[in-house]
Amino acid sequence: MSASVIGGIVLLLVVIAAGIALAVFYAGLTSKPALDARTFCPVDGPQGVTVVLVDTSDDLPAATIREVNGILDDLITGLPTYHRLDIRVLDIPGNKSRSLFAKCNPGDGVGLSEWTDNPRLARLRWIESFRKPAAEAVKASLSSAKANSSPIMAAIQDIAIDQFSSERSRSVKKSLVVISDLIEHTRDYSQYRSPDLGFARFKQSPAYLKYRTDLHQALVTIDYVTRPAVMPDTTRHIAFWQEWVKDNAAALVAIHRLQGT
Repeated sequence: MSASVIGGIVLLLVVIAAGIALAVFYAGLTSKPALDARTFCPVDGPQGVTVVLVDTSDDLPAATIREVNGILDDLITGLPTYHRLDIRVLDIPGNKSRSLFAKCNPGDGVGLSEWTDNPRLARLRWIESFRKPAAEAVKASLSSAKANSSPIMAAIQDIAIDQFSSERSRSVKKSLVVISDLIEHTRDYSQYRSPDLGFARFKQSPAYLKYRTDLHQALVTIDYVTRPAVMPDTTRHIAFWQEWVKDNAAALVAIHRLQGT
């Protein structure tokens, strides 16, 4: 084989390699969506939504707080890239929920190319702008907020309207994590020390229509705080909330009894 032929083959291989490198480079540029500078969510909306509602209208034991911290730390670190995390507490005076933190996971740098991206910078941004403030919001959400009422249904309705009802939100995965004793206690309807936890009594109350909502098939997980002194029949209580979740167009994934209660 002549030197000119060999040289041509080498040149062709170099051109092919360069083409592949360019393709990888441009793929890296075009595969990442444009992000909002404040929320880190894609400008056309998050690719998923997870809302955590923490109810501390009664104090939580130390063991329960430790377990909840672990559960929520796993949620923060495992949230998919470009999914939004919204950490909320009960806003009892406003009869709704209040957001402490709401941002998308911008990505922690794992899987990014050293050639076309900066994994180290992405990791630092994730820690400082997402993980740390999310962890601070979790800590704030678990602080004592004792109150004489517990509008859990109103808070969930507020979340459904605010986070699950837009056209964009309806088309993405939606998750709701509720950390609560689930003892609804308002003027419209109360389960506090009530012997009748039947869904029929609830449907006859003003609360049924007032707080009815559409959760748009959100996946619901309940981390349940037991309160034996005021809710001795946890079996019927859990059955009530299973019915409530179904009646409000959501799917109950799991009910987990928290330790320490």
